Amino acid sequence: MNGFRPRLVFSRPAPTPVAPDQAERFRLLVLPHLDAAYSYARYLARDPAAAEDIVQDAFLRAFRAFASCRGNEKAWLLTIVRNCFLDWTRANRRAPPDIEAETVDGEHPETILQRRQDAEAVRATVEALPEPFREALVLRELEELPYKDIAALTGAPIGTVMSRLARARAMLATMLLAREDEGSAA
Repeated sequence: MNGFRPRLVFSRPAPTPVAPDQAERFRLLVLPHLDAAYSYARYLARDPAAAEDIVQDAFLRAFRAFASCRGNEKAWLLTIVRNCFLDWTRANRRAPPDIEAETVDGEHPETILQRRQDAEAVRATVEALPEPFREALVLRELEELPYKDIAALTGAPIGTVMSRLARARAMLATMLLAREDEGSAA
């Protein structure tokens, strides 16, 4: 064909290769927080499948931006997870599916059922909290982040974080007691 050779044109530049020592540091410092990232994403999204997508996107972003991490890898990663969740909510707003409780082996079936019901009641109650309160509660109580890190992650002053936590705990207690009263009345 008269010597014409097509030239490949890429819309994006090829990714910058990551140094092997950076990849190893990422694996050692950030990967241990995978469960925390998933848990946080699951509470934010209220959907296990969406949480997986959010965490996958967050880890990809974190890997690419690992050189910008300046200590406290867990808070840094959870900030990325939060940003990915916000991007996800803008892109897909959909109703979450039902969440299945995990089974516990070696226990009486009634105990397992009661534990599942209790866990689902607490999970549903936490998920029913308004987002800023739910987020603060999950970060403090489940992920055990200090107030300072929660404030940095959410962009709220420490006083606001403390107020949100106090209000979230009060709302959670009120809602759980109301559920308990409804259950005993039935």
